[in-house]
Formats: sequence, C-alpha cells, structure tokens
Amino acid sequence: MEEGNYPVVMSNGIGGYHSQYKVKGPGIVTGRSGTIGKLHYIEDNFWPHNTTLWVTDFYGNNQKFVYYMYQGLDLSRFSTGSGVPTLNRNDVHDKNVHIPNFGEQEKISEYLTALDYLITLHQCKPAYGNENVIIAWEQRKLGDALYSLQNNTLSRAEMTYKEGTIKNVHYGDILVKYGEVIDVKNEQMPNVVDNIIAEKYKASFLQNGDVIFADTAEDETVGKCSEIAGLTDETVLSGLHTIPYRPQLKFATGYLGYYLNSGVFHQQLIPLMQGIKVTSISKSAMQNTDIIYPISVDEQQKIGTYFRNLDHLITLHQCKPAYGNENVIIAWEQRKLNEIFKERNEQYPVNEDYPLMAFIANVGVAPKGERYDRSALINDEQGKKYKRTELGDFIYSSNNLETGSIGLNNYGNASVSPVYSIFKSKNNSDSDFLGRVLLRKEFINAMVKYRQGVVYGQWKIHESDFLNLDIAVPSLDEQRMIGTYFNKIDTLITLHQHKHIYIKNTPNYMEIAIIIAKETIKMSELESTIEKKLIEQLAYGNSQWVYREDLKTENDLWANFKYILEQNNKERLNGESLTESDFEQVKNQLQFSSFYKAGEWLVGENGKVQVHVQRDTERLHLVVMNHEHIAGGSSVYEVINQYSALKTDEDSKASARDRRFDVTLLINGLPMIHIELKNKQHSYMDGFWQIKKYIGEGKFTGIFSAVQMFVISNSVNTKYFSAAGDTELNPKFISGWLDKDNNPITDYIDFAKSVLSIPAAHEMVARYTVLDEDAKKLILLRPYQIHAIEAIREASKTGRSGYVWHTTGSGKTLTSYKATRNLLMDIPALDKAVFLIDRKDLDTQTTMAFQAYANNDLVDVDETDNVNDLKKKLKSGDRQVIVTTIQKLQRLIMKRLQEDMPEYRKIRNLKIAFVVDECHRAVTPGMKRELERFFGNSLWFGFTGTPRFAENPYPQMGDLPRTTEELYGERLHKYTIQNAIHDNAVLGFQVEHNGPKDIADETDKNAYDNEAHMLKVLDVILNKSYHKLGFQNGRGMTYEGLLTTSSIQLAQKYYELLAKVKRGETSLVIDEKIKRVLPDFPKFAITYSVSENEEGSQVNQQKMQASLDDYNEMFGTKYELSQIQGYNGNLNKRLARKETKFQSRSEQLDIVIVVDRLLTGFDAPCMSTIFIDRQPMGPHDLIQAFSRTNRIYDKNKAYGQIVTFQAPILFKKCVDEAVKLYSAGGTKEALLAEWDEIEAAFEKALSALRVSAETPSEVPRMSVKEKEVFVKIFQNFDRLFAQMKSFTNYDDRMLEGYGITQEEYDDYAGHYFNVLKEIQDNKPDKGEDIPESVQIDSDYELMAYSSTKIDYEYIINLIQNIVTPDDGEEDITPEERQRKIEEIRQYVEELRKDNPKIADIMSGLIDEIEMDAEKYKGKSILNIVESMKQDCIDRVITDFCLIWYASKDDVMYAASHYRNGEIPNESRIKATIDYTSYKESRKNALPKFKFYAQMMAELRKTLDKEIKPLTGH
Repeated sequence: MEEGNYPVVMSNGIGGYHSQYKVKGPGIVTGRSGTIGKLHYIEDNFWPHNTTLWVTDFYGNNQKFVYYMYQGLDLSRFSTGSGVPTLNRNDVHDKNVHIPNFGEQEKISEYLTALDYLITLHQCKPAYGNENVIIAWEQRKLGDALYSLQNNTLSRAEMTYKEGTIKNVHYGDILVKYGEVIDVKNEQMPNVVDNIIAEKYKASFLQNGDVIFADTAEDETVGKCSEIAGLTDETVLSGLHTIPYRPQLKFATGYLGYYLNSGVFHQQLIPLMQGIKVTSISKSAMQNTDIIYPISVDEQQKIGTYFRNLDHLITLHQCKPAYGNENVIIAWEQRKLNEIFKERNEQYPVNEDYPLMAFIANVGVAPKGERYDRSALINDEQGKKYKRTELGDFIYSSNNLETGSIGLNNYGNASVSPVYSIFKSKNNSDSDFLGRVLLRKEFINAMVKYRQGVVYGQWKIHESDFLNLDIAVPSLDEQRMIGTYFNKIDTLITLHQHKHIYIKNTPNYMEIAIIIAKETIKMSELESTIEKKLIEQLAYGNSQWVYREDLKTENDLWANFKYILEQNNKERLNGESLTESDFEQVKNQLQFSSFYKAGEWLVGENGKVQVHVQRDTERLHLVVMNHEHIAGGSSVYEVINQYSALKTDEDSKASARDRRFDVTLLINGLPMIHIELKNKQHSYMDGFWQIKKYIGEGKFTGIFSAVQMFVISNSVNTKYFSAAGDTELNPKFISGWLDKDNNPITDYIDFAKSVLSIPAAHEMVARYTVLDEDAKKLILLRPYQIHAIEAIREASKTGRSGYVWHTTGSGKTLTSYKATRNLLMDIPALDKAVFLIDRKDLDTQTTMAFQAYANNDLVDVDETDNVNDLKKKLKSGDRQVIVTTIQKLQRLIMKRLQEDMPEYRKIRNLKIAFVVDECHRAVTPGMKRELERFFGNSLWFGFTGTPRFAENPYPQMGDLPRTTEELYGERLHKYTIQNAIHDNAVLGFQVEHNGPKDIADETDKNAYDNEAHMLKVLDVILNKSYHKLGFQNGRGMTYEGLLTTSSIQLAQKYYELLAKVKRGETSLVIDEKIKRVLPDFPKFAITYSVSENEEGSQVNQQKMQASLDDYNEMFGTKYELSQIQGYNGNLNKRLARKETKFQSRSEQLDIVIVVDRLLTGFDAPCMSTIFIDRQPMGPHDLIQAFSRTNRIYDKNKAYGQIVTFQAPILFKKCVDEAVKLYSAGGTKEALLAEWDEIEAAFEKALSALRVSAETPSEVPRMSVKEKEVFVKIFQNFDRLFAQMKSFTNYDDRMLEGYGITQEEYDDYAGHYFNVLKEIQDNKPDKGEDIPESVQIDSDYELMAYSSTKIDYEYIINLIQNIVTPDDGEEDITPEERQRKIEEIRQYVEELRKDNPKIADIMSGLIDEIEMDAEKYKGKSILNIVESMKQDCIDRVITDFCLIWYASKDDVMYAASHYRNGEIPNESRIKATIDYTSYKESRKNALPKFKFYAQMMAELRKTLDKEIKPLTGH
C-alpha cells in the first residue's frame, strides 16, 4: 500500500493511510466481516477496506444524526456466520426507522457531538501528577459486570466476637464501621456461632474483590458498599440485609470499593429506593445501574492505590508519592478545623435567591423531590427561618453522620433546616479537597466521639467541638490538584452516563427501538454460565457428545449433516461425495410438515432411518441413523449452542424476528433434542412459552423440523416434553424426571446425567417415543414408564416374572405396549410376545391403542379374529406382538390342540413372554396355572393399577395364589395414586356423597329404584353440574360425564327418562343458564360391553337397537345391533376426542350411561365426572371407576369428580379404604376436602382478600409489594372459589350470604390480570431473590373465572383443522368442508357479540380459506391471526400518530401497557409531541394546553375502542 493522507478504514477502525481514496467523504463505515457493530464517522475522503460497508448518500439528512442513529440500532445483533462474524446489508435494509425533521436532527447531532468532544477532552486530559497518562474508559450495566451471590439472614444474636472461624459481614457494619475496602486480616469482624451454616452457603464464600452492598438503612445511605480484600484462608459470608456481588470482569483491587461509594454512582440509586420508615433497594433495581471504569486494569490499580495512599497519608500524617508519579513528594501538616472553616449560623426566611432545599445523605444539597418533601406533614408558619448555605459550604447532621448526612454543598445558594450545622471555607483551603477528606470513615468516627445526648433525634455535635478537631492537609496547590482529580473522574463518569442515556433515548425516533430493547439477544451472564456448565457436563469425560462451537446457522448444520451422511455411506456412494443436486433431494425429504411426520420417518425400516437419492437409473438408499447403533457404530453425537434461527423471506409480518436457540443435541447431524434455559429467577415455564412462540413463528422448520424432544430448565427445575405444533402444546403434559424410586430429579446437571447422557438421550428419541396414529402426535414416555420397562427387561434376562403397579390413568396401556414390544426386540431368544386382555375389554381402547401405537413401529401387532387365527399366528415363524383374549388362549389349549401332534408340540415349546393388562382380574389364579403348565417356557408380566393385596385377595380356592404378588412374582415397579398426583401425571378426586341420609338401611335397593330418586339424580347431572361438566369453558370445550348403574334394565330406564326430560315431558326442567351455553344439551348415549349385550334379554336388545337408532340420527352413522362392537369403538373415539372431527360440538356427547363398560381400561381425558347410582363396589373396582375421570386435560379440569347417590355413609367408608389401600397408606393427596372444609376455607380466603383490597377499586392504588400480596391472596381465593363452585351444594345465590357478588369477583379478576401483567413486565431480573412471602405463581390461570363466551383458541383450532387436517385423515367432500366452514362462521358470529374486532379478522381469514384451500396449508393459524392483530394495532397507532404528531414508539408503549384507564407514559408522550409541526399544518390550531388535553382524550378513546379488543379476548 502506497503511504499517503487518505485513511484506510477497516471494520475495527483506521488501519493505515493511502495515497488514493475510493470514496468521497463524509461517510459512515461499519464492519461487514470480522468486527461487527463498531461505527466510524469519516469526515474526509477515504479508502474503505473490503471488510466494511459504508454510507455516503444521506438522502438530505444530517450526516452526524444518521451516525448516532446507527449507534442506537446496535448493528452487532445482526451478526451471522459461524467462524467469522458477518453483517449482511439486506438484514439491515428492511428495518423501518422514524426520522425527525432536519432541524431536530441538527440539534441531536450537535448535542451528542458536544458530549463526545467533552468526553474526549476529559479522557485525554492528563492524569493527576503525570502528563503522559491518558485514560480510556468503558461503561457497562452493573448486572453485566457483576453477578450476585447468596447472603444469609443471621441476626446479631447469632454472631460472636469471642469464638468461631466463619466471619460475617453485617449491613450495620457496612453502614457505620467499614470503609470502602475491608481488610479481612486486620478488621475485627463478628463470627457465626453455628459453623454448620458454612455448608449451606459454601457456594457463596466471599473472595477478594467481591463487593457487599447494604440494601437497607433508615435513610438514603442504602447502597453503601465495601470491597473484600486481604483474604487468605479465612471464610467470610455476606450477612443480613446485604447484596453480595462478584465481578465477572477483572477489576483492580480497591477500584470497585471506591467507585461504588462515589456520589456519582450513588445518585443512580436514589430513585430506585423504596420505603418510608426504612429505606431499601432491590437487587433487580441495581442490575440496570451503570458503572464506569478505565479499560486498563493498570489504570484501575493506580486509581485504587491512589485512594488507599490518600487514606493512609491522612491517617498516618506522612509523606507518600503522588498518584502516577513516584518523584513527587507531598508534604502534609496538622491543622485545626477552626483555621479552615467558619460557622454559618444566620437564619432568614426563604426567598427566591435562597430557595428551600433538602440535604440528602450521600448526595448533598438538592431540590426537594417527592421522596424528600415532607411539607405536607409540617405546620409551617409564614415567615419561618432557615439556615442559608452557599456553594462549597460543608454541612453535617449530628443524628445521621454514619449514614451519610455529611458533605459539601455542590448546588449553590439554598435554605435548609436549622438542624444542620453549616461551615464556610476560608481562603486557605480547597473545598473539593476538604469535602473528600471529611467524608472518610476515620474522620466521622472522630466526630462521633463528641456527640452528646441519649435519644436518637436529639443527638448533637456542637459546632465548637467540630472546629476543634484536627486534620492533616497538604499545601493549597496540592489540595486543588487532588480535588480536581477527583472531580475529573466524577465528571467523566457523568458525561459517559449522560451520553449513554441520550443515545438510548435517541431511538425514540426509530420505529423498532422498543422492540430492539425488549428483544436484544443478550443473555445474562448467569444464564450463559448455566449454558456453559450444561455443555461441559454433556461433553464431560467418557461422554460421546462433542461440542461443536462452529455450528451456528442452518447452512452450517446442513453442511455438517452432509459430511456425516457421506462418511456413514462411503460404500453406497463408492467414495464419491453427494453432488449439489443429490443433496437437494436429501434436503427435500427432510422438510417435515409436522414433528409427527418426522417421527414417522425416524422409525425407519428395521431400525435404519434412510433417505433416497436417484442418480439416473440408480436409486441409492442412504442410512441417516441406525437405532441398533445406540452409543456406538455409526452414531455421531454433537451439541451446539446459540444457533441463529433467522427470519425468512416469507416472514413479512412486523412481528417476525431473528431468534437464537440455547442448546441443541444432534444425532448424526440432525437436531433431535432442543433445550431452552432460563436463570433461576425466571420460571422454567418461560422456556415453554418461548418454544411455543418460536414454533408458531416457523423457526422449527428445515433441518430443525426433525426435533422430537424439548427440555426446559431454570437450572433448579428441569422438565421435558414431546415436540408438537404450537396450538397442540399443552403445559399440562410437561413432565419432570424421577429416579427408580420416584424421587424427583430437578437440577439441570443431574437431569443431564440421567436423561441427556449417551445412551439415555438416544434411547429417549428411539426407544421411548411412541407415535399415536389416532391423535397424530408424538408421545414421550414418562420416567416411571421407562423405569418399569427397563425393570421388565432386566427381569426377563434372568428368567424372572413379575408385575408392575402403576396407578390407573398414568398411561399403563402405553407402558404395557412398549414393554411388550421391547421384549420382542431386546430378547432374541423369545419367539413371541403375547399381550393378553379380558374378553370384556375386547372393544375397549386397549386394542385400538395398540394398533395406533404400532402402526409406525418396527414390530407387527396382530389382533386375533378367532381361535384358529390365534393358532395360526402362534405357529408362524414371524416374531410378532400378538394381541388376544385370555378366553381364546384358554380355548386353544383346552379344546383345539391335540397332544402328540406337531402343532401341539411346536406351540407348547414356544418361548413366550405374556404381558397381561388389568392383571388383577384378566387372568384368574386357576386359569393362569393351567396356562403356565402348558407353556412351560413362558414369562409372565402383569400390569395393574389396583393389585390384589392381603386386604382384598382373590377368593380362597385350594392352594391357588390369592394376591397379585403370589400370582405373578415380585413387584418390579410401583407408581401409586399419590406419586402420580404429586407429579401432575393424574388429578386428585373430589368426591360427593349425595345419597339420602335419613334411611335405616342404606343397602335397601327399593329406596333407589323409583322415578323420584332417578329424577333427583338427573337434576344433579343436568342442573347442578355446570362446573363439573366445564360449561364455563364455552361451547365445544365442555367435558363429558358417565352415569353408571347396577343393571342394564336400570341403565335403560335412565336412558328413557333422560329422553323424556329433554323433550319436556317431566317435572324436571333444564336450567336456562345451561341452555344458554349448550342449547342441545344433553346429548347422551348408552353402551354395554359385548358380553353384557349377549347376555341380555330380547327386550334389552330391542331397547338397545332403539338407542342405536337415536345415535345414528344424532351423528349420521348406521350401526345395527349386530355391529355393537363397531358402535362401541366409534363411541370410544367420540368420547376420547383425539381425532379432530370429534372436537367439534356437533360431534360430541355429554353423558353416557353404562353398567360396567368403560369403567376400566378406558381413557378419555375430557371425561370429568362419574355419577354413581349403585351400591359401593370393591376397592379395586372403585379406584378403576374413579380413574376414568382424573386424566390431565385442560387448565380448568383440576380434579376428577365423583358423585354417588346411594348409601352415603357406607360409600364414604369404602372410598376412604380403597384410596388408602392404593395410595400406599394415605388419602390426603388423592381425596380433596369435602364441602364443609372448602366452604370454611373459602370464607377465610374472602376475609384475607378484603384485608388486602376491601374493594376492587383499591387495587390500582397499591404499592408494588401490596400488589404482589394481592395476587397471591387472590390466587388462593380463586382456587377455593372454583372448587366450591364444582360442588352440587353450590348455588350462585349463596354468594350474597358470603358477602361478595359475582360482579365483584369479576372486577377483582380484571384487576388481577392487570396487576399480574404489571408484575411480569417488571419481574426481578437475574440475581434477584424474591422473599418467600411474596412469591407468586406466574403460570397460575384463574379457575373460577367463568366465561361462556365462544372461546378464541377453540375457533383457531377449528380453522387449523380445516387448513391442515390430520395426516391420514380421510379426504372430506367439498360439501363436508363447506359445512365445517359454516359451523365456524356461526362461532365467529357469536364471538362478534363480545369482540367485533377479532371477529372481523377471523371472518376475513375464513373468506380467504374458502376461496383458496391451499393458501394457509401447513401454517400456524394462531400465528397468522396474532400477526393480523398486530398489523391492525400498528395501523391504528400509525394513523393516530400522523393525526396528532406523536411518537409512534411512545404511543405503542402506551398501547401495550394500558391498564385501568391509566396511560403510564403520558408525560413522555406529551414531551415528544411535535406541536410545532401540528401548529404549522393547521389554520385554526388548538392552543398547546387544549391540544394536549384533546390528544390524550382521543388516545384513551382509541386504546379502549380499537386496541383493547385486539390485545385481550
């Protein structure tokens, strides 16, 4: 390069000079490769390096303003590239910005230029004592530079100076005793009495360089801090009311201690303080304060050393070298203060020249702000006199010396309270220097010795005593140099802060400023530490995970996948690489429309997952993954982090964003498990909602569409769930991990060891993922299911049988399927795996579930049609899972096989594993003995939710086994009701005994077998089960109920009586409240099992046919009595609502009448209640029946509901005994409290609510802490209110007696939603410890908040099902599609009554779908509607701002934070209004005052009518 005068500008600045230039200045240059985000303003012509991008055409805008505007954009966040950071100009070009007029641009640029010049001057100003030292400074948030540690809460009584080895830093000592730096070796510190405490706080032992803030004081000295130094082998803890921090950056010893106690830093803390009598500051508030420091640690060291030298110099009265210059010796002398100061004692009334001011601790003289203005509390007579003070005066308060009420007047002329002592400096001293010296701890301690008085508030240090004190001072010139040096540092820091604040506010002119501030991808250090530790654990020791730091983009991942694919298929590819065309074929096969479709592909063929490449006439089958190579063979395990999921060209909506993923696990290059991490001050559920949002935005597409499992953690609570679409994700189905004994494993590192290590992680996605073909969803097994399967596998290896006790409702069928299937795959010696069920269960979901699970599996599941078919399958050489009934198997060996025949010997010698469903009743002891004698080489594994124990044994029959353990062998795994409820795997039971209580013999059937009793039962079902059946959810979202009786005859009587009630032919009338929600209620059916139906009389069968005719008419089916099994299967599917067509109200049932059918082996999560009009059953039958109701479903289904109508006393006793038996000894968790207890608790909760907020209108006026308490109290009240509403005793008219109305509850709920949003918007940041007393459940959803309005998400789901029907679902006719569209339109019109804005959006969307069936296929309707809503909001706000000349960012902020009619940033909106432009554009412009008033009134109207309907539904 030829040397010259033109700067060569590189990405990181000017790199040299050239004799020629390429671009005419002025221009703005930034890096496009290498250093990203730095901006350089070049005034003259220059040569831009090829690693840069530059701008020289400013389209008439002020060049310097554009330069500062770009600084506000933070271009570094657009950085891409794995190895070398890269900036793509196209990523920046589409960003919209608001530009002020040219005059305003000039003002902004001139101001910031002046600030830059001032800062440069200060930075380039020679350091004190050395002309050659130039100081460069940097500014960061405290939370980015320091991270918090844990403090203890030990009182003074728990500490001693006499003994102990653990030192403790108490907040009182920081405020009064310690200086800026604590020398641990030489400072006398109290010790902790109990050394055991050390173990608890081991992770928070203090180190040299840590700083400890006092977070509480009686005034504004809050925030005083001390730095730890001189620590060698001592153990030191941070104590009561302290906030300990540890630097994440390297700081020189002493720098932080002195800087964080400076007035400049303390000024930031003043507005953040809370409290009246006691002042405090929170950790989260401190996180966003700014700290300034020299970049050079040497420079920091010099500053810190200078402060320390100064302290020692004054204390020891000796000569020390000056800062930065070893050759300068400073001479000091001892002087009395009366030689330096003169007292001011004159008192005068306040006037304009000497306004009344406050003297604030650690700040000095300052205007009386709201926080310090006590004028309303003082009866101030006219003409009251005050002391006067002028600039440079020294002031102190005798009462509050230790807490900072001492210092200089840096303000100017002022009047202050006469309680202060004021002194003016004589001409022989420098006030800045004296101000520093007299604030030292040693001097204040000397002053305190002269304090007189006993009672605080009446203490006094007489001015004469103060003036008689000695201090050491240097010469006047030296004083001025020292004072100037200190002021220079303070000024530099202030200028940095001023510029930072101004640049931060400049983007108010830019449309994306608020979004940038909220969405900047910048992890807290704590969060990044969690991520780092997780990766270290995954890649630790012998683990096969390899950390790939270089994989950050989709292109990186595809290239990596291609490489692994080629390496694993070298022979098939003949050593050749895949061409670009070949690989495009591969990529096209991996673009999955759903996670379920990816799961289907990942099953593979014989365990091999393949892609296919067509090369001319040759078709190559390339193996992507081999599930037989778990933890070995061709498997490659990699971990990546901070992957960039970029916005695509299709994401035209304003709401679309670039995203960064936390940690992802790749198997053979494909993302299989994705992990989102939060720090422990955030709920792990934040990770869930983030994933849901990203799925809706389409970030999990392309190579990431293969993901099968998600993990979320806040380090202390870790969960996992299977991948699903954004509208299908349900927080109810998130699972934690348990060990084999059902102890929870919540820590993220422990979770990684248990679940994410190899082979466990690969097995999770290969062996323990199930594809449910009916529901079209992935199912990840829960930990207890996996432990049971592994226990069976281990037992089978040693030839042992046994049984698994997993409570009903916990997924036993799924576990038994996987166990059966894995036995066949894992044990090569086995010939067959046979799953046995009882004939009664032939038409239950078990066989259908097996077929649904096995459809995409590696094994065949064959159901036997008859005994001959069973014999044929047993004889075949195929290794299959056979599903058959115990009755067929018994008939085969007893009647169909002849001894000494080849087939007899072949079948008898088979090595078979029998897996028995509902083993407590499916196989009797006698039958099992016969089968075992025949199949001598058999293993038996039973599954049951209700084992037979000694308390409920099989009947005595000779020497036959009487308990499940005697029958099957040892219990291999246990998971009780108690375990399942605790883990949220199932719900608890709420039981009501509504039978008559005034009859002598509760077992007398005549008391119940009459129409009067039956009408009472139906009255409860139809009119008193509003909440039990989920009417509060709205149409299409209600629940189902079972009514069980003791006989077919009674069931049919109920069916006929229910039909009469619906036709209006009885005295029982269905309540209008019910009919308003479901005009067609009740839709009901009756069902018997196959065996029950065959055993019935001719009359029974005729009545059954009549009920089938009703069913056919209701749903357009054509079942006859001969097709009872098909009818039962259809009814099962209708009740289960897995298939999308059954999720529409037109396809739903409300009540099903049964005898025994559906009381066992039936799973319908939307089944909420069982109504039992029969005598108590045995323990196992009771729990089986109850468990039809306690499946997890939606947010409002909180428990399974049981209502009995016979023998209440006997029934209660039987229920208690059964639950105790199957909860392993307790009933507390399984059975919820009864009415009397709930009612009493409700009344107490209401009283607490009234104490917190006597009326709803008081809520908005509460402080932040009061609002937090209100939220917690209201959540408890709501929980109890919802539970009370679910009892049949409850009636809305009872509320008046309790002292609350439904309207009041709704008002409280409205304020609750607002307050919760407010709290979440201001939730504690990283490092904030929330006191237990105000911890709230941010994920809690109100349960008693009844809304019978048509549900927004329900309509979304219906639209989604039309746009993207389930894969494999039969194609519907155009007529059927149109019928569904019209049904949705009816729902939308109902919605219109309450929210016409949302209805308009949905109507337009439906019109588009009707016109073009392909337009939104495969896309998230929820995301589309949300984007449409955001577009509407954007248009409304834009129009408003154009009319009123307002800042769009400010109005948008108001729109998103508008609550209770209050606009939080009203003053800001007024301040940024361009009134001048408005006035210029109007002939009859309003005066400014009227303009503001009318503008704000119009804004409130716009927010209420246009925005609120779009932000809440």
